[in-house]
Amino acid sequence: MEVVYQEEYISNSRGVQLFTCRWLPACTPKALVFLCHGYGMECSSFMRGCGTRLAGAGYGVFGIDYEGHGRSQGARCYIKKFENIINDCNDFYKSICEHEEYREKGRFLYGESMGGAVALLLHRKDPAFYNGAVLVAPMCKISEKVKPHPVVVNILTRIEEIIPKWKIVPTKDVIDSAFKDPVKREEIRSNKLIYQDKPRLKTALEMLRTSISLEDSLSEVTLPFFVLHGEADTVTDPEVSQALYNRAGSSDKTMKLYPGMWHGLTSGEPDQSVEAEASGNSHGLSREEAEAPTPPG
Repeated sequence: MEVVYQEEYISNSRGVQLFTCRWLPACTPKALVFLCHGYGMECSSFMRGCGTRLAGAGYGVFGIDYEGHGRSQGARCYIKKFENIINDCNDFYKSICEHEEYREKGRFLYGESMGGAVALLLHRKDPAFYNGAVLVAPMCKISEKVKPHPVVVNILTRIEEIIPKWKIVPTKDVIDSAFKDPVKREEIRSNKLIYQDKPRLKTALEMLRTSISLEDSLSEVTLPFFVLHGEADTVTDPEVSQALYNRAGSSDKTMKLYPGMWHGLTSGEPDQSVEAEASGNSHGLSREEAEAPTPPG
């Protein structure tokens, strides 16, 4: 199916210009999919494969680069308040649903890594608005293997308002740790829109607080979801997805683990079958649910 790609800048409530993009099928879309990208990532290039595949299957796909990410304005990868990301995505995605041709379409979230946390928080903000979600290695709980000591967190918290943008958080190279295929790893590294420096202090603490908050409220998740995770992931531990699956209050939920696969399931593995499954699974984007009337939101 022919796919039309479009780009547009919008202004958020704080006057920051944010980059948005969309992949649309030639026909009227049977449902809408809203992309939530990961930490340091962007939509137009990094998630192009996902957007094109879904649009080719008949879905309208919409993405937004968070403030400070990709082509959007703002200090590179600086998250002053995680809530700002949620509010920006919420405002943009709901503005799409206000268009007459989209009002009765099913609404689905697709989140990767930190984008999984964004998707779950969008659901928490308005539980009746979305029909389902696909969550790829979601950041919704800090693994005990990497959780910082409370003393360290306390020290960093004391100085976060003094040097919030300083890149002082020591971490391993995320690209080397997340993407298995050397060829795809270099393609990602050559994408200048992707942030590849150390995390900023405030950003790291906001991500930590968000993960802890989500972990404490996993039972409040009620939307249908399909969560998938690589068993060899060292960026977000598979136990994160297991905790989500075990504790979520959703009546329709599916989890799949992929032996030997890393964090970048849909973009860093030699075999693209995972991307195909994530882009068209039966729980996140079933035909019956996609064509059903959308709950009032």
